[in-house]
Formats: sequence, C-alpha cells, structure tokens
Amino acid sequence: MQTPATPDNERLRLDALRRMAILDTSAEERFDRITRMARNMFDVPISLISLVDEDRQWFKSCCGLPVLETPRDISFCGHAILGDDLFMVEDATRDLRFADNPLVSGDPHIRFYAGSPLQIAGGYKLGTLCIIDRKPRLLDERQRDLLTDLAGMVERELVAIQLATMDELTGITNRRGFMLLAHKSLQLGHRQGRAATLLFLDLNRFKEINDRLGHDVGDDALRQMACLMCGVFREADIFARLGGDEFAVLLPGTGPAEVPPVLARLDEALAGFNRESGKPYRLSCAVGVGHYDALSPPALDLLLQQADKQMYDCKKGR
Repeated sequence: MQTPATPDNERLRLDALRRMAILDTSAEERFDRITRMARNMFDVPISLISLVDEDRQWFKSCCGLPVLETPRDISFCGHAILGDDLFMVEDATRDLRFADNPLVSGDPHIRFYAGSPLQIAGGYKLGTLCIIDRKPRLLDERQRDLLTDLAGMVERELVAIQLATMDELTGITNRRGFMLLAHKSLQLGHRQGRAATLLFLDLNRFKEINDRLGHDVGDDALRQMACLMCGVFREADIFARLGGDEFAVLLPGTGPAEVPPVLARLDEALAGFNRESGKPYRLSCAVGVGHYDALSPPALDLLLQQADKQMYDCKKGR
C-alpha cells in the first residue's frame, strides 16, 4: 500500500481548512444534494464530499457509507488532492498503490474510485468530490467532465463558507470564524480538562497612522500585523481580526505560566518588524489576557470580556 504524500503547502492548506470551521459540522442539504446527484448520475453505491485533515479524511457529505471519517494514510482522496485533475482508479485490486489497502481488502471493498479535487481561494485543495464502486469500471470523457462540473458546485459552496469566515483585508479569520472555532476548541478543552488562554490585542496609535499617513497605509499596518501573528502563533492556536484594529488569539492547552514566553515572542516579532521593515510607522499593541481553567462550562463571551477589560486597563496605563 502506498501512503499519500504530503502537499508542499500542507501547513497553509490545513490553516485554510480549519479557519473555515467546517470540520465536524452537521450535514447540510446543499452538500448532500450534490452527493445524491453524483450517486444517481453515475449509478454507484457511494458518493462522498471528503475533506482531508491532518491525519484523517472527514466526510462533509456521505452518501452510501455508514462512517464519517477514515484515516488519511489509507485514503484515496489523500492521493487525489496532490494533483489538479480528476484522479481515477479503475480497479484497485490491480493497482499496486491500493491492492492491499484495508478499504479494498475489507469494507467497503473499493474497486473503482474517481475523485475531483476541491480547490478554494488561495489555491488550496481541501478534499474531493468522489464516487466509489465495488466493481471495476471506467469513466468516459463526458462522464469525467460531468463529475468535474459537480465538483465545481461543491467548490462554490466551500468558497462561500471561506469568504464568510475570512477577513477580506488581512486574509486571516474574521470575528464570525473566530467565534465558531474558539467555541469548538473550548468545548473540546472542557471535555479533555485542558486549560486555554485568550489574548485580546489592540494596535497602539492606529488612528494616528490613518490620520497622518492615510487609510491605505493603515490597511497595510493591519496586514503586517496579521502576517506577524501567522509567524508567532502555533498551528493549533486560533487567531483572528475581530474588526478595526482589534485582534484575538485563543491558545488551547495554555495556562497562565505559559503565557509570558508567548508574549515575549510577540514582542520580539514586533521589535524585529520595527527595526527592519522600513515602514513609515511602528507596530505595537496593548494586550489583555483571559484564562479558562476547563473546570467550568466554556463561556467565550465572558473570556473575551475579561481579556478586553485587561487590554483597556493596559491602554489606560500607558
């Protein structure tokens, strides 16, 4: 069996997927309609909308299969996202990459697979629309085009979700996306007994940058701040522009004792930017901190209020 290779842009791809806050969400008719269409059009027993996460493929829509996810290392879709075109296996038992795959030798006894990669803004391939049969077969050119067209319908729905959860100016998560992702993360932390910390960041003298240098330069300052955050925080951290010059970061699994090194990394990144960027402005921010101890039910709004108040007190003390 051949394990799928990892895409060159894997970190950015996973970031884009997770910022959409679509993983582990409920079934939606707009996606289920497309998998039903695919199953009927191609007369196959299984049709899936599969999203490839770090170590699993999770099915946003699952027509004809009784599970919601399988390991990524045995997935056909993990191979499909490596290319731009339709990925097809006519008979998995005769293909050295898949002949001894447990999805071939056992349930659901895959013989035929065809998957069209699902690409969103930024060029990231998140998964596939795929059809599966338990007997070998082949798609002709017209059928290939039809499956690709159906995948385009899925892509349009995914792009709509991406735009609804992404801040257009900076390219990072917006308030809506942050609230969805952070709430899910806090719920998971509560179940696992893991603490979390929320940082509320507000740029200093941002109004002065806009008034003195113009709004185009102010927009650049916001983009630069978002870029710095991408370098400072971990893949597991959830960070977003809430609006205006306000940003938030949720640090899962981080308690009070672990916050100072995080803030030190942020300060170092800001100092490096101010020293080397050559920009006509300096970036700095006031930071408020809120802690979640995992003992009580998660309350994201209260955590934001706590961090916001501390940030405001920090600004007043300057």
